[in-house]
Amino acid sequence: VQLQASGGGLVQAGGSLRLSCRATGSIFSVFRGKDMGWYRQAPGQQRELVAVISSGGTTNYADSVKGRFTISRDNGKKTVSLQMNSLKPEDTGTYYCKDFQGGWDWGQGTQVTVSS
Repeated sequence: VQLQASGGGLVQAGGSLRLSCRATGSIFSVFRGKDMGWYRQAPGQQRELVAVISSGGTTNYADSVKGRFTISRDNGKKTVSLQMNSLKPEDTGTYYCKDFQGGWDWGQGTQVTVSS
């Protein structure tokens, strides 16, 4: 299974971006049963969990993004999305999606840069 993230870019503080991640090579029933997460890694820092959505649609967020980010999924398309609003410079980093319990490899990620 390959996880292909897209949608990153350069945006000013206060702006919005929508990230998308597609699981290619996975069959529908497998993707549907996975809890999926978005992670980010800023330069020189460890990768951190930003948001997670369970197979049943329950969501959880890091305190730093609560109220600004929204994670969602479309099982039919095998995609998970991250709507990011009110972006801050500290949101800058490379964003990855991943199955929360592990098993699938990390994809390439998509770069998000927020200028002040």
